[in-house]
Amino acid sequence: MNLTMNQRTQLSEDKGELGISFGKGSVQDYGMYIDGEWVSKEETFDVINPATEEVIARVPRATREDVKGALEAAERAQKKWEDIAPLERAKYLFKIADLIRRDRERLARILTSEQGKPLFEARLEIDGSAANFEYYAEYARRIEGDILPGDYPKQTIMILKLPIGVVASITPWNFPSSTVARKLAPALITGNAVVTKPSSNTPLSTIELVKLGEEAGLPRGVLNVVTGSGSEVGQELASNKITGMITLTGSTDAGRKTMEAASSHVAKVSLELGGKAPLIIWNDADLEWALKCAIWARFWNCGQTCICAERMYLDEKIKDKFLNAFVEAARSLKIGDPTSPDTDLGPMVSKKERETSKSFVEKAKEENDKIILGGGIPKNFTRGFYFEPTVIEDVAGQKSPLIQEEIFGPVVPVMEVDSFDKAIDYANDSIYGLASYVFTKDNARIMKAMHKIKFGECYINQVGPEQLQGAHTGFRQSGIGAEGSKYGLEGYTQLKTNYINWNERLNLEYLFPYSSKRTDQ
Repeated sequence: MNLTMNQRTQLSEDKGELGISFGKGSVQDYGMYIDGEWVSKEETFDVINPATEEVIARVPRATREDVKGALEAAERAQKKWEDIAPLERAKYLFKIADLIRRDRERLARILTSEQGKPLFEARLEIDGSAANFEYYAEYARRIEGDILPGDYPKQTIMILKLPIGVVASITPWNFPSSTVARKLAPALITGNAVVTKPSSNTPLSTIELVKLGEEAGLPRGVLNVVTGSGSEVGQELASNKITGMITLTGSTDAGRKTMEAASSHVAKVSLELGGKAPLIIWNDADLEWALKCAIWARFWNCGQTCICAERMYLDEKIKDKFLNAFVEAARSLKIGDPTSPDTDLGPMVSKKERETSKSFVEKAKEENDKIILGGGIPKNFTRGFYFEPTVIEDVAGQKSPLIQEEIFGPVVPVMEVDSFDKAIDYANDSIYGLASYVFTKDNARIMKAMHKIKFGECYINQVGPEQLQGAHTGFRQSGIGAEGSKYGLEGYTQLKTNYINWNERLNLEYLFPYSSKRTDQ
């Protein structure tokens, strides 16, 4: 069975011969964008190509004063931006979507160069970035409030959805283009100004999107980008009283720190945090289809995806058959240059992340688990942060670190279960609750999974990624709020209720029941 990632997903297209985005030995200098100006700094940090370990760019290291300047610029710009009709704001978003599609190949190559994902995956991410701007631009006429009757004669209640003001966006390194697009687009269409901070591992994709926002003509100060560490830049964004909302995608620990910083001025927070997605495959499933989906769900983006299948629960009746097929399919994945059209798995984003995956393999060895595939650096790879697809059988039990802790790499533990109810119980036994997967043809099991698996998303007989019109949200320590869909849009607004008395005085007894003499009955 020769199942390549490209064949499995049937999503890749026009994969010709491709070169690396940045020429060998070339280092490009980037700036921050604050109040409509590109800003350079003497102090910078390097961006590393994870496939070659070469420095490909230098990016400014922002100070707290830089962040304050960006927030102040956003605050000034937001007042005018809010007064623009949503339909006019939408024109900027449509233009950005067009520019992303115009530069699709260039942006995909930059994304691959800084993050390491195969180029066909990077193209799909760029497509998703454009789609986010287009999707939310179409909401210009659908930012809905409510009109309700009042309790009294000739009274109307109108509930409006108004912009929050200044939104701070903090984004991760695993999807550095589409994640920021999913935050910027709804924030902008609802009348907010934004200061965005990308991951220091992958700042280039975000900076490139901001460049396109400038080209699209966004007014000065409406969109700003600052680059630097979470401990300095991220903390200033979250704790500064100008910030009305912080939207963060990152680790659960980063979410806790953000909430703590935001609490100083009671700013709104929207958090998409860690995941530990269970994948349940039952004996009545279409096993060939389930196999294709399981390979993608685990090894997409080298396992560095919040909704990746992080643990597999297999029905005891098909466990051996399915596991053998899964191992062979994983073994056939081609690891290599992410710019090559034949590559299925590129490198991990950094040496640090690779070491984390190695540490989970070492834990498995200590618990006498059976490593049946992979577990280390691929042979003949002397450069790049590569790691083998790794499958671990008979883990030490439900309380094992491999089952309970987020791995975020191409390592998957497998457990055998003897009942569907037990599989659901095991799935729910987690501090996380982002995504889940179930494969079965039985309608009763499908309905049970929909109602009893306590995760924000459940993919039934299919895999992700999430779609624009679906609410991307998590239970427990996987987050607060939603992204995508109308629910994600509403997160960037605040409610204002207006009580309107039209033209005539109300009877004082309606408004002020204690103003006249009260008679107790």
